[in-house]
Amino acid sequence: MTIITRYILGEFLKVFLIALAGMSVLMLIVGLAQEAIRQGLGPQPILRLIPYAVPNALRFAVPGTMLFAACSLFGRMSATNEVVALKSLGISPLKIITPALTLAFLISLVAVWLNDVAVSWGRIGMERVVLHSVEQIIYGMLRSQRSYSTRRFSVNVKDVQDRKLLRPMICFHSEGDQPPIMLTAHEAELRLNAEQGILSILLTDGEVTVGDQLSMVFPDTLEREVPLREASRRGSATTSPSNYPMWSLAPSIERQQDQIEELHRELALEATAALVLGDLQALSEPVWEERHEHLDSAYERLHRLRTEPWRRWANGFSCLFFVFVGAPMAIRMRNADIWTTFATVFLPILLIYYPLLAYGVDRAKAGDAVPIVVWMGNLFLGVLGLWLLRQTIRY
Repeated sequence: MTIITRYILGEFLKVFLIALAGMSVLMLIVGLAQEAIRQGLGPQPILRLIPYAVPNALRFAVPGTMLFAACSLFGRMSATNEVVALKSLGISPLKIITPALTLAFLISLVAVWLNDVAVSWGRIGMERVVLHSVEQIIYGMLRSQRSYSTRRFSVNVKDVQDRKLLRPMICFHSEGDQPPIMLTAHEAELRLNAEQGILSILLTDGEVTVGDQLSMVFPDTLEREVPLREASRRGSATTSPSNYPMWSLAPSIERQQDQIEELHRELALEATAALVLGDLQALSEPVWEERHEHLDSAYERLHRLRTEPWRRWANGFSCLFFVFVGAPMAIRMRNADIWTTFATVFLPILLIYYPLLAYGVDRAKAGDAVPIVVWMGNLFLGVLGLWLLRQTIRY
């Protein structure tokens, strides 16, 4: 049995590593290309993105390549009657599947770690690279398209000569009912201060207009500072619970629970004070609607924090359940064509597993179900795998 175990593990790892290398490179290229097009990145920032993009590419590539390796190995063994030969010697198919499942379990643990690293280190690192390249990005967009815009501000120029923006028109969009601020100038220049996280815009000989209310001419140089997060098209990756490292989720949940308790106490005190003072206006629906929205937002964040560890473990252990379904299915199909076997096994995963996973994550984040519901997809594959394994052993 030691020889068979070594053979299974060796062949499985060989196919898995080769497929993983090819799939990871492909996903890395596609991911970097999408980021480069969306952000307008040049060659140097793209090269700096590679280390941060690798964990993200791997976390998506590992489950699929695990399934491919299982279909390839066990499909070939079954098609060449190796499984039949082993059964004739009294060796159950379970004996040859067990080493693959053991390896899949260990790789699943690594996949959980990759999911954590990809979102807590990779995304934040990619955001940092983009933020520090924002000056280059804006200049590149202005040279090619003469315009650049984000949610908070927009820039339009007549031309760009070296670092000079000729006839720039810069509009800062205010939140709420505040009027926009329009800056026009003869020329302007951008300067990045990465340490302070600021992009400075130096305008010369221009005019400031605040809505229809105020207009002021400046003959000299005017400096306007913009936070890098507002100057970049990439949103912040630091505040979402999906980007927290795993070790920080438990303390964050405790802090969020404390905050919710404090909000409940504040609401109770305000309601009591309004009743004692007879201030019925303070108890009116519009006032309390805003307060309840704040409380609902706090609960929503708590649900997201509670869901996140379950989601990462479920995503990581999809490797184990993919092999649990793929191995017996490949043995039963007895087809040497790897792609046919892979497509047949991947179909129920695509049609049932991923919708169940997405539905479970959505319900758990909304607070309509307990976080363990994100494992519904894995549970489905586990039941299907047990049934296939039983049929394979009987076959």
